[in-house]
Amino acid sequence: MGETQQTNSSYVVVGAGTAGSIVARRLVEAGHRVTVFEAGSNDDNPAIHQVSRLGELWHSEQDWDYRTVPQKNSDDRVIHWPRGRVLGGSHALNAAIWVRGAASDYDGWADDGCPGWSWAEVEPWFKALETYTPPAGQQPAPTRGTDGPVPVRQDYVRNSIFDSIIEAAGQVGVEYNPDYNAGTLDGISQQQVNVRDDRRFNTWMAFLKPILDNPLLTVITGAHIQRLVIEDGAVRGVRYSPLEDPDGVGEELRADEVILCAGALDTPKILLRSGVGPAEHLRDVGITVEADLPVGENLHDHLLAPVIAETTGREIEHPETDWSVTQTHLFWRSRPDLSEPDTQPIHFSVPMYDDGMEGPANAFTLHAGLVRPYSRGTVRLTGAKVSDPVELDPNIFEDPRDLPALMASFRQARDMVAAPALAEDWGAVEVYPGAEVSAGDAEETYVKRWVTTYHHQVGTCRMGSGPEAVVSPEDLRVRGLGGVRVIDASVMPTVPTGNTNAPTAMIALKGVAAVLGIVSPETARPETGEL
Repeated sequence: MGETQQTNSSYVVVGAGTAGSIVARRLVEAGHRVTVFEAGSNDDNPAIHQVSRLGELWHSEQDWDYRTVPQKNSDDRVIHWPRGRVLGGSHALNAAIWVRGAASDYDGWADDGCPGWSWAEVEPWFKALETYTPPAGQQPAPTRGTDGPVPVRQDYVRNSIFDSIIEAAGQVGVEYNPDYNAGTLDGISQQQVNVRDDRRFNTWMAFLKPILDNPLLTVITGAHIQRLVIEDGAVRGVRYSPLEDPDGVGEELRADEVILCAGALDTPKILLRSGVGPAEHLRDVGITVEADLPVGENLHDHLLAPVIAETTGREIEHPETDWSVTQTHLFWRSRPDLSEPDTQPIHFSVPMYDDGMEGPANAFTLHAGLVRPYSRGTVRLTGAKVSDPVELDPNIFEDPRDLPALMASFRQARDMVAAPALAEDWGAVEVYPGAEVSAGDAEETYVKRWVTTYHHQVGTCRMGSGPEAVVSPEDLRVRGLGGVRVIDASVMPTVPTGNTNAPTAMIALKGVAAVLGIVSPETARPETGEL
């Protein structure tokens, strides 16, 4: 702790998810007074703690249950975006998959106006976070962390359907990759997950929950942040209200600094309601402009398209020992000239039927996946009140490069269903899209109708040095406004190649280090509290 600046400041941290839990813990350990605001409540729903039950959490009390606006390029499809409203945030609702991404993702950030965020500079922070446990008989690569606070497990027994999915991938030309986080993404792999003692173990459990009795920490649950308190060009605190009275008078809490960790959808909403955002949009909804910044721009997400198959020859068993209903994914290039994989299909041992779909229960899903999208959308308010609807528009398929890449992944998934390891050994027969959907326009029509997303929204308060940036890359301060920073997935200039939880944790650890004046990631392990 010798590098830490002991100034005994007061901080408000908004959000107790992946980022907020890390940020708050490190601030408390540095001797600062911290108040954490979380709209949700305790993580006492049993489904949270068994990753295999994640589907039960969608549309539950722990889910913000967001919806996109109708997508004009996708048959006017409205897409459900589950987001965590609970201590632990979306890391309490997701599949707990740990993916660092490609080195070129972060080198691209550095080249695009974000010095300090190259792969060489962020990799040590990933390593400091994780305790990686490979399958039995394998040793971790030197680049993997083995003594961090977040368990990253790959040593679990796979469900037999996933063994056959791996074999089917090999039959269509995709080789097995034992560790996609060791430097090479390409190939099909067993997922690495955040599980301890057969239960979900997220950053809330690793960082913040163990110190709830620390007198420097206050956690306020069940509260909306109505807006930031801004005086003389600086943020002085927050005004908040209970969930049941979002537009009431509320209360004010002042602090030396506010750190927004509410995620790529809620952080921009708070800033916009506070008058920080595109001036024209703010005036249109009746909000006084405090800072004209591109808040809510650059919204993007990974895309999925389902291929669902019934197994007519064998029953898919779901033993209680299964940690998750998704255990494999693959990284693949939709075109051979690409420098990195742009697709990440994810596989499920259950049928992932969307609203309007129906079919047999004895089925599995190969979700085709696009992880390097070009389309960009927006987060926009419709009014100044907390209760006013917010328009979430990812603008899917607006860029013409996205659909062909997802289609390539979709056709690969269909080929895998038809491969001997699934078609012969399991009697796999397509339910969706089904034999009646032949190649060409019919496939595109199906994908546009049933496209969904990976729930990896990023970019709405992007860091950088140009006019498109909301926060500075050096310290994640909001440009032109004192007393406030953003430390969450909304600062990502572009979405990494893979699941976004690990990159968000890395941003939190590196970001709070900038707050504290820490330069070494070796301080990542929490110093107090039982792990």
